[in-house]
Formats: sequence, C-alpha cells, structure tokens
Amino acid sequence: MTIEFNHWPLESAQRYRDKGYWLDKQLTHLLQERSQSQPDAPAIICGDRHFSYAELDQLSSNLASRLAASGLGNGDTALVQLPNIAEFYIVLFALLKSGIAPLNALYSHRKLELKSYAKQIAPTLLIASREHEVFRDDSYIADFKEVGSSPDIILLLGEQRHENNLADWINTPSESNVNVSPSGPGEVALFQLSGGSTGTPKLIPRTHNDYYYNARASAQVCELTPRTRFLCALPAAHNFLLSSPGALGVLHAGGCIIMAPSPEPLTCFSIIQRQEVNTVALVPSAVALWLQAAPEHKEQLQSLEFLQVGGACFADSLARQVPGVLGCKLQQVFGMAEGLINYTRLNDSDEQIFTTQGRPISPDDEIKIVDEQGLPVPDGEPGMLATRGPYTFCGYYQSPEQNAQAFDNEGYYYSGDLVQLMPSGDLR
Repeated sequence: MTIEFNHWPLESAQRYRDKGYWLDKQLTHLLQERSQSQPDAPAIICGDRHFSYAELDQLSSNLASRLAASGLGNGDTALVQLPNIAEFYIVLFALLKSGIAPLNALYSHRKLELKSYAKQIAPTLLIASREHEVFRDDSYIADFKEVGSSPDIILLLGEQRHENNLADWINTPSESNVNVSPSGPGEVALFQLSGGSTGTPKLIPRTHNDYYYNARASAQVCELTPRTRFLCALPAAHNFLLSSPGALGVLHAGGCIIMAPSPEPLTCFSIIQRQEVNTVALVPSAVALWLQAAPEHKEQLQSLEFLQVGGACFADSLARQVPGVLGCKLQQVFGMAEGLINYTRLNDSDEQIFTTQGRPISPDDEIKIVDEQGLPVPDGEPGMLATRGPYTFCGYYQSPEQNAQAFDNEGYYYSGDLVQLMPSGDLR
C-alpha cells in the first residue's frame, strides 16, 4: 500500500533522474553510508548523551524492527511530536526505515493543531512526550477519537507503562526476525508543514528522491564537511532545521548535530563554547536577541564560523552587524517547506549577503515573478513568486481546492511571497 499524492510529470521526473538530482535512493541511505564509512564519529550530542553514527543506525533499526513486528509498514502514517532531543532523529530514521511516513508536529503545537493533523493523515502510530501538556494524561485519546483517529500504537517518552514506553522500544529490538523495508524512492518519505500565517498548516508530501536531493544540494552549497558542528536550537521538525541544510545535510556531510532546547542566547552561548559549535541556523527574531547579548559573552562564541538566517525577511541593518558582533560569517536563506530554497553563497560580496536572500540551489529551479494578473513583471520590479523544480512539490496532501488556487496550468507553485530579482541574480 502507498500514500496517494500528486506526482511530478513523467517527463520532468525522467529529466531529474538523468541529471543526477534524483538518485532513486531512500533517505535512509545517507545514514547507512555514514555509519559504514565513519561508524564511531559523533552524529548527535544531546546534553551529556553522545550518539555515534553506528549507534544512531542501530537504535533506529531497533525501533524499526519493533514497529515492523507490530504490523506497521509501507502506507502507514505516524503523528510525531517530540522536543529538541536525540530521540527525534532516532524516531525519524526508524520510521523512514520501516516505510512509515511521519508528520512531525512542532513542539509548540497544541490540541487544535494535533487534532487537525490526526484527522488529515489518520495515523496508525502516535509518538509523543508525556511532558507535553496535551499528553500529561490520557484525555488526548478521546480527542483523537473525536476526529475519527485511533492510532494502533502509542509510544510516549516518559511513559510508565512498559508496552507504551518509547525508550524501551528504541533500546530493545524485536525478538522475531521481521522484514523492515522503506517506502520506494519516489513515494512519500514524510510530510512537512506549510508555513502559512493563517489557519492550521497544510500538509506537504515530500518524497525520498526530492528531499534527499534537497539536503544533498543544500549541504554542498553551504560547504558542510565532517568538521561541521551544527547547533539545532530552533525546532528540529522545522524544514529549515531538517533539510536546509539542517540535520539531514549535516549527517550527509558526516558532521555532528548538537541539540539545544531553544534559541535563548545564554543557554546557546554556553553550549557553543562547551561543544565547539561552528554553525548555527536562526530566524531573524532570535538573531536580534543574540546581537544584544553577545558583546558581554564574546569569549563563548570563538568557535562560531557560520550563521545561517532564514524563516523571515532579515533586515539589512541587523545583517550588517553579524560579522562584527557575533564574529562569524552570515549566510542568508530563503526557502519553503514546499520546495524552493535560495542561499547566499559563502564567497558572495558583502552587499549580496547583507541585502539579498540568495539564489536557488538547483540549475533546474524555474522561477517566474508575476503581477496580480499573472504576467511577468519588468526586470528588477517586485512581484509574486511562482516556482517549479526537482524538489518543489506538486500539491498539498488531499487538498484539491487549495491546489487549484496554488498552481497554474504549467505546474508552477505560487508561494504567496513578494520578491524582487536583483541584477546579481539573487532574490530579495
């Protein structure tokens, strides 16, 4: 059984394969590759807990085997809500290995959002934390039933009951010999959440092929290497922190992810110093707080080399402060969970880096900037962004009315962003 979604046109899909964007490999390949080539290298640091690539691979396989032994697999879906802890990635790779497509809710989401997600994907598996207000007692079960969702299996961090304890499932593989297999490379690997400012986020199906390319190309543009030590301070589930280049890009490059509970400056500064963090990704509002706090804590930031800023428009006045105040190089990011990602390059001029949000990662990212009538605007004029390409999706999940509004007859997705194409080729 597979999950139904809007596929790329066959001609486009073949072109993306021919050009090497789509490898017809699952996302699990990036962990498998690194666990074989550098098994003992650190993959995740979470407080005092350190996980090597081999350990991340083994623990996720343990959980995948337990899920398979319980009858879950290809075509099943999971609703996952975990904070910024190592278990987030262990669970993610376990689900990818077992062919279960997760929807990773942000930890800030409450009952309203979770019920909406459960209604949309009808999860057979629920994974969450007892510390979250929604799951502190068992009343959530009735809330899920209210929207017609009753997961077959519920696993909770901090659960007292052995059969529902997530940690037990992670640490103990299945006793039976079970077949664990991921979904196909062209099938849904996971669901991302739209970044719309109104209403409950819409669901974005991302395939192994497109999301793996997304992470690989991002890691290359951002020049990630095995020495990258990446601070995950924003929500781990967010597309920015997962694949732009995010954790998947870091793991693909053989680097190390260091977890932080939040982007609060003093907490992060201490972690940066202790763990010799050299790369961090933040939203503009968090950068503003870091710029205020940094002058009195510069000795804690000596290892920091790169700051990636995305998620919202970054004011020029703040951007220009980053090198002097934080002592690192700025890289601007403009992307969307639906696909298209732009970066300023590390060797761009200061003006490009401070005043634009960069260029697309793929030669086959196609962009139109149009007016309200859908006509191309003159060069340099602001207009609405429309895009299509090898990692830009072809439709929201089970949302025909929304898709009719968001896509034109050529397959271009209209993101709702107002942009301006600069003479340098960068978007602002």
